[in-house]
Amino acid sequence: MTTASATALDAVGRFTTAFDAKDVDAVMAAMTPDCVFEDTTPPDGRRHVGAQEVRAAWEALFASSPGAVFETEEMFAAGDRVVARWRYTFAGGHVRGVDVFTVRDGRVAGKLSYVKG
Repeated sequence: MTTASATALDAVGRFTTAFDAKDVDAVMAAMTPDCVFEDTTPPDGRRHVGAQEVRAAWEALFASSPGAVFETEEMFAAGDRVVARWRYTFAGGHVRGVDVFTVRDGRVAGKLSYVKG
């Protein structure tokens, strides 16, 4: 594994730990100030740009489904990119999807989310 791939996996690991704890401050600390998050809102997702918009998206997600759980099924890196396949379980069922992360300077700069079905 290259150093860039190891660094990227470490950065996404910190992000994931904070995300699983629903700790918005720690999630944002794991992201760059100019971060981008594209959610899974149909049909093409909603794009959130910058720390303020991304923070608001996390706060809304965690508030809307406080008991929901993300389970990472597989994760791998290629340079500064990380791909994570996941299952999101919530009160009414579950969905499966994929995130494509971009890491810069040891922090998540981008998270593009895609969902099946």
